[in-house]
This record gives sequence, C-alpha cells and structure tokens, in this order.
Amino acid sequence: MWVDPVVGFTVEVVSFKGTLKKDRNMDVRTGLIVMFCLTGLSWAQPVKYIDCGSTSGKVISVDINPCPSEPCQLHKGDSYSVNVTFISNVDSDKSTAVVHGIVGGVPLPFPIPVPDGCKSGIQCPIKKGQNYNYQALLPVKSEYPSIKCVVEWELRDDNNKDLFCIKFPVQIVN
Repeated sequence: MWVDPVVGFTVEVVSFKGTLKKDRNMDVRTGLIVMFCLTGLSWAQPVKYIDCGSTSGKVISVDINPCPSEPCQLHKGDSYSVNVTFISNVDSDKSTAVVHGIVGGVPLPFPIPVPDGCKSGIQCPIKKGQNYNYQALLPVKSEYPSIKCVVEWELRDDNNKDLFCIKFPVQIVN
C-alpha cells in the first residue's frame, strides 16, 4: 500500500493467484493498466502560484500540463492545459477569464480560445460555497518572443470581481 504524493490517494496493490495461466495473465494485464493510469494522473503537475487578489473565491490548487519543472517551459506552437480548483465565495450567473503575460511589469494581453468560464469545466450558475474545477487551454503562438514572464490568470464573476486571480512564472521557448 502506498500514497501517491501528486494525486493524494492511497493505492493498495493486491495480488491474486489464479488456478489458470489465463487468469494470471489477465491479472497482470489489469495491474499494468492500473499502473499506467495512475502514472498518467501524475503528469499534471501542481505549480507554485501567487494569489493576486481572489476576492470572490479561494484557490485550492493549480495544475499545468505538461509542466515537469518550474518555471514551466512553454514551447511555441504548443498548447497547455491549465486547471484551477477553487471555492466560490459568491453566487454568479457567469464567469469570464482574463489572461495577461507580465513582461517588465507591463501586463500584455494573452488571448485564450475560450474566455467563457461556463464553457471551461464550470457548471453555471456558480453557487457560493461550492468547489469548481476550471479547465482551459493556453496556446503559445509561434510569433511570441522567447522570454521569461509571469502569467496572470483571472476568472471574474458577474460583478467583475475575481473568483480567482493567480500568477505563475513561465518561460517561452522554441
């Protein structure tokens, strides 16, 4: 039995001894499938972030995939999944994502394909006290310069207040 540190749940490995060779092969295949699935869950890496003013909610976790090391290296022409789990402190009929790359202290718009949070894994209307898992795609255009910057990601409620606001460092590379 062991606890996966990334996923955070206990895994118990059980061995079965079948009387037929066919049964043992099935058990081995099943075990391998489970192992590969658990390995796949650990590829989404929690990243270090700074809360930059989540007034209408509280961030629980931030995951970027793939991001094996920090700062996350974002390759031009690729897309990355960004997952933010948060608790809402307000009711809201809608949510809108606003993303910036901060370079030299200057926020530059970083457009995302779907700014509507209600189309990004969140069931709207948003209810106070409930957990939500916001899921978005971050495309890195090939014309972006190779640079280190800070991504500021906000999800705003009906009143234009932040359900969450996070900042995390990235490096855009070829």
